[in-house]
Amino acid sequence: MLSPKRTKFRKQQRGRMRGVATRGNKIAFGQFALQAQECGWITSRQIEASRRAMTRYVKRGGQIWIRIFPDKPVTMRPAETRMGSGKGNPEFWVAVVKPGRILFEMGGAEITESIAKEAMRLAQYKLPIKTKFIALAEGEKPTQVGKASSEPLEIDGNESQESSVTTKEES
Repeated sequence: MLSPKRTKFRKQQRGRMRGVATRGNKIAFGQFALQAQECGWITSRQIEASRRAMTRYVKRGGQIWIRIFPDKPVTMRPAETRMGSGKGNPEFWVAVVKPGRILFEMGGAEITESIAKEAMRLAQYKLPIKTKFIALAEGEKPTQVGKASSEPLEIDGNESQESSVTTKEES
């Protein structure tokens, strides 16, 4: 199961889940994805169960990317404990998910849309939130942020720099 190797602080406050996902809301690696439609906490056990369901269906063909990571500790008090004596101990880890967030991606040469749709449907049943299957349009490429593009950029700033040099020489 997924969990952080180490954290700066053992315990976190619960927080609130407002708004929509502004990051992680586009397909970045594969051709097909599972997108969250509502907010919620997804535990590391639920992520692992979804991953196993997808992997088992595609029979290790293609590639699966998990786009969420459970980095928030959830604390619980022991049963039948009196009030007071501080916060409980961390029991499990969750990923905070907002609407629009991509949860899983799938791609590869042998993965067709029908295979991906069925695998994602099996993964949906393991999750506590509503999700939607999305696919890239024909010919569309995933948008990897931070990767250098293959076509060179054309900068029009060279002409303005040359003209400013000539004006300095004239004066």
